[in-house]
Amino acid sequence: MKDKIRAYFKEHKDEIRTKALALLKDMVAVKSVNCGKAQMADHPYLTVNGDESKVIEILKAYCDKAGLKSDVYELLEGRGNLIAKYGNEGKSLCIGAHVDVVPAGDPAQWDTDPWVMTERDGKVFGRGTMDNKGQAVACTMAMEMLKDIGVELNGELVMAALAGEEFHENDEPDPGIKFVTEKGYLKPDFAIIPDIAEHMKMIDVAEKGRVVIRVISQGKQAHGSTPELGINAIEKLAQFIAKIETMEMKYEPHDVLKKPSRNLGIVKGGSAVNNVPNQAEATYDIRYVPGQSAEGLITEFQMCAEGIADGKFEFKIEDDNPPHQVDPNNPLVKSIQANSKEILGFEPQTFGIGGGTFCKPFNIAGIQAVGFGPGEADVFHVANEYLDVDEMLQFIELIACISVDLLGTK
Repeated sequence: MKDKIRAYFKEHKDEIRTKALALLKDMVAVKSVNCGKAQMADHPYLTVNGDESKVIEILKAYCDKAGLKSDVYELLEGRGNLIAKYGNEGKSLCIGAHVDVVPAGDPAQWDTDPWVMTERDGKVFGRGTMDNKGQAVACTMAMEMLKDIGVELNGELVMAALAGEEFHENDEPDPGIKFVTEKGYLKPDFAIIPDIAEHMKMIDVAEKGRVVIRVISQGKQAHGSTPELGINAIEKLAQFIAKIETMEMKYEPHDVLKKPSRNLGIVKGGSAVNNVPNQAEATYDIRYVPGQSAEGLITEFQMCAEGIADGKFEFKIEDDNPPHQVDPNNPLVKSIQANSKEILGFEPQTFGIGGGTFCKPFNIAGIQAVGFGPGEADVFHVANEYLDVDEMLQFIELIACISVDLLGTK
């Protein structure tokens, strides 16, 4: 059956290319910027933050015309998710992409209009081409190709075009992956998250945990002319920061993720230069490995604060997502490697990342998910974002062949 798929793809490659790029062009033209409420005024074209439903309408119309079953699920108005399926009841493989994008940034940094997909030198340029609309298009094309060939899968190939990946307000529910998985609208057995790039040479099988810790230093206010009557919260915080920089976190090295990292991202304090500040804050972003925990890191911070004279500190966990990993020898990884070797001429290697993708919520929900897909890692969130067209087409062929491996055919 895979030989049949590859023969069909070779014969119809130009037609698939034309349809894929036309669909992607329409999707790129939608400014589905996910920036947060505080920045909404900078993007007057948005009706709601993200505006993903406008992209979903385009994908839905294409699926309907192609005869692919699809449903739209919306927790928050204007922030839709599309789940399209091809095949029969049984096990399922999901390609989980997101259709929100980051702001385009300074137009002067772009060589083309970021909202007009432009093809040049075998690449398509525009915001969202690689992160992550192009991959949603690729899965749609793979499903349509399987339908046109008449491949009868023993399970379902699923395309999930999801909202809310780039940014999530702390005070509102997740309108995307968490919503559709918790409600049971999306419950695949396997998932490929095409949000890694690396030109399909790497498979993400592990991701570090992330905890955000806010350190609050409490002092005593006084007039700037008599600092000896107060306790300077900024100075005490500075002493803590200096100590934490030399502190070695306790961890066991991980085979894939190696070691944790710590970044001091925000420092705030003081209200006037002639006041002794009574409060100051520092916020840390820590990417941690299995065996560590947010609570354990708080304990280490507390130990570091000991011995700072007159220092009073509070430690608050602002956000916490645990690490995750999957067996690098599971059937999903092996199928990706085997089909890549046939189609791409090389076998992707497994690795882990410090960032986070949809792999994490999938795996936490008990779904085997790995990161794998086309694209250049250096073009995430920058001007002149692009996707190599040949890689996109290869990914279409790969999705079809992997689905046959994992799901089987009648």
